[in-house]
Amino acid sequence: MTSATDRPREPVRRRSATRSVTLRDVAEQAGVSAQTVSRVLRVPEEVTAVTRARVERAIQECGYVPNLAARNLASNRSKIVATVIPSLSASIFSETLTGLSSVFSPAGYQLLLGYTDYDDQMEEDVIRSLLGRRPDGFVMTGAVHRESVVRMLRASGVPVVETWDWTADPVDLLVGFSNEDAMHAMVAHLYAAGYRTPCFVGSLLPGDHRSLRRLSGYRRAVAELWPGTEPRVVDAAPHPLTLSSGAELLDVARQSFPEADVLVFSTDVYAGGALLAASAQGLRVPEDIAITGFGDFELSGMLRPGLTTVTLPNATIGREAAHLLLDKMRGNQPERSVVDLGFTIRSRGSA
Repeated sequence: MTSATDRPREPVRRRSATRSVTLRDVAEQAGVSAQTVSRVLRVPEEVTAVTRARVERAIQECGYVPNLAARNLASNRSKIVATVIPSLSASIFSETLTGLSSVFSPAGYQLLLGYTDYDDQMEEDVIRSLLGRRPDGFVMTGAVHRESVVRMLRASGVPVVETWDWTADPVDLLVGFSNEDAMHAMVAHLYAAGYRTPCFVGSLLPGDHRSLRRLSGYRRAVAELWPGTEPRVVDAAPHPLTLSSGAELLDVARQSFPEADVLVFSTDVYAGGALLAASAQGLRVPEDIAITGFGDFELSGMLRPGLTTVTLPNATIGREAAHLLLDKMRGNQPERSVVDLGFTIRSRGSA
């Protein structure tokens, strides 16, 4: 005797290329009601294993994709977390995105990415556009924003977590570290190692707030350790964030400040390029010129000599930010609204 579940199913019907597969199509293919298909999608534990398997097989055969927009509209939840980063080329941000995804994906949330290129106006435009998609939460890179951006975010009522910096007045939640204190600690480390004529090399773009805060930490350290000394600074803003730019900046810095005994770069990207170029030019590092970075990229420990740099909790920032935001998106108040993850000075052979 053949049971209903053993009967051969009709082949999947061809459908017009202009019409998407519907839930009713899946129901017909599985031989069940549309309500049963809906229950399998929403509360699968309430459907028998046999029926659930039939529906899931029909979904695969039909190529059906649930209309999440309609479902989310009914629940007033988009299951989207908007994420704003300044650069697509820096691996440190990709590590943070990986950390975010490791928490959000299992919880059913997807990241919607916005990119600002260190431009304040672009950040405002991107945030306004993303808010129009009604995300359930926002992850921001940095803690310095236009007042209009802060007003917009707070007025939206959407939970926000700022990362990769520190401030006494966060928009909502905050997970990061002090860029200024980290660079101050690097210069103090170099002073203790015997260096006396440092030169800062970093972007002075108005929108690159993290680099500007690192410059502030450098200036503060110079004022404390070498009172009355004019800080040596090279603006890297005209150069793209690439290793080849680091090679060019090595030459610019040495020509501008030939007395400098250590080049303090605001990022490992420039520092790594400078270190490679120094070796190609026959310069001894650190004897002829010492070099430091900021970020501790994967390449930094593989260079010869290894790059002395500031190690940051790249992936941890993402995971901690996601946990705080997820808690608040679920209607709970996190035990801590701010988390300082700190930094570490990683001493290697370049300085």
